[in-house]
Amino acid sequence: MLRSTGMRFAIVGVLALIMFIPLFFAAEVINARKHYSQSTIDTVGQEWGGRQSLSGPVMVIPVERPYTQVKTRPKIDPATGLAMIDATTGKELVERYEETGISRVKPIYLYPDQFTANINSETEIRSRGIFRAPVYTAQAEMQFDFDTASVSRVVQDNESVLWDLAEIHIHVSANRALRGVAEMTADGRVLSSEPLTESAGFVAAAQDPRETTSYQLKMGFNGAQEIFVSPVGRSSDITLTSDWPHPSFSGGFLPNTRDITDEGFTANWSIPHLARTLPQVSRDDSYHRARSHEITFGVRLIEPNDFYQKAFRAARYGILFIALTFLTILLTEKSSAKPTHPVQYILVGLAQTIFVLLMVAYAEHLGFELSYLISSGATIALLTLFGIIGLKMGTRVWVLSAALIVVYTVLYLILKSADYALLAGSTLAFLALAVTMIATRNEDWYGPEKPKKVKPPKDKAPETTAQRKLPWPEPAKPDEEA
Repeated sequence: MLRSTGMRFAIVGVLALIMFIPLFFAAEVINARKHYSQSTIDTVGQEWGGRQSLSGPVMVIPVERPYTQVKTRPKIDPATGLAMIDATTGKELVERYEETGISRVKPIYLYPDQFTANINSETEIRSRGIFRAPVYTAQAEMQFDFDTASVSRVVQDNESVLWDLAEIHIHVSANRALRGVAEMTADGRVLSSEPLTESAGFVAAAQDPRETTSYQLKMGFNGAQEIFVSPVGRSSDITLTSDWPHPSFSGGFLPNTRDITDEGFTANWSIPHLARTLPQVSRDDSYHRARSHEITFGVRLIEPNDFYQKAFRAARYGILFIALTFLTILLTEKSSAKPTHPVQYILVGLAQTIFVLLMVAYAEHLGFELSYLISSGATIALLTLFGIIGLKMGTRVWVLSAALIVVYTVLYLILKSADYALLAGSTLAFLALAVTMIATRNEDWYGPEKPKKVKPPKDKAPETTAQRKLPWPEPAKPDEEA
């Protein structure tokens, strides 16, 4: 029964499923390595300036109003200057009085009417150990204005707007990323700036902004991995330019136009006020809403289809290619009197599992293409040699070698193009199944029937003449004739 084709197929199928275990651990090693690489890149990027998100400008205008408040105080005896005591209860007597004054209330937050930003960045690669992190140095130029007349919509009758104390806030991800001089001008007049204390960014004294027609801001900053911007203007026009050739645009809005070449990219966004969920003028601070992912947009500097993703996909598709290799060995050993032992199948599967780890280990130093060539070539050579000296396949080993070359060529195409990975993998699996069905069409799946055992005849004692039936009458004995 163990030599029947059906049983051998069943055993090989179980062995292929068992190979999920080493493939799972190989995928976990790849994931751990990827997380370590990303952690190193994040650390380098954070030291350079980190992921940058620019929000603002927003004008903050203080408001005050008079108040009248009724308070209580101990009643003082004019003669003694001491608090008076109630003779009945023994408690201090109190008196009410009105206190008037002026207090600050919620300020007004005013966003720009027209907002234009041009951000130009130059990238470089910083290394730590064997890992590389893309970082950038950027220069931002912004032009904007404020419709100060709209402030009256949120001011109550008894409130006074302190125009001389108006400020313009610019928010960034981290102040340590700022480089050079951040200079803000109002109609050509330079405004003094100071760092914000409650959040990252800086503030400029706008003085009385009602007579100012336009503002300009020039600032330099460092960053890593991504640049995001908030469309704070009623009409926002933002342009990002970089020399990085692999941008990934994301966030609340995709660019209206973009031009990507090997030398870099240029992208432009035009966002109308109805597309953003920000009030143009408000008494509530919309800082967190302005920096939310629903509004901000920008670009991430990515490494396309990095080898960790490719290696992880190779581990996921590994069971398919291990099964195809097992199937090739099984189909080519039909004429062999001695079938392949399960331990030998496991050795073949382990060799293909280690291929994934080899690919990652070499890719960290040599790049994906060369590491894949070395790892797949070594695996094919090892399995071919094992087929000759271990499996005793003879000339049939070249069928195994050709199948392995096809398998690893298809795997390379799958890893190079994630969009066509499912198409290539499912097509290969279907073709392998079709070949198997055709090759085994005349198989006797149950194996040859066992010959029936014939029981040997039992040993009998020699028959006497009396026991033997003679074909003629037995002659009478002499005593009987008398």
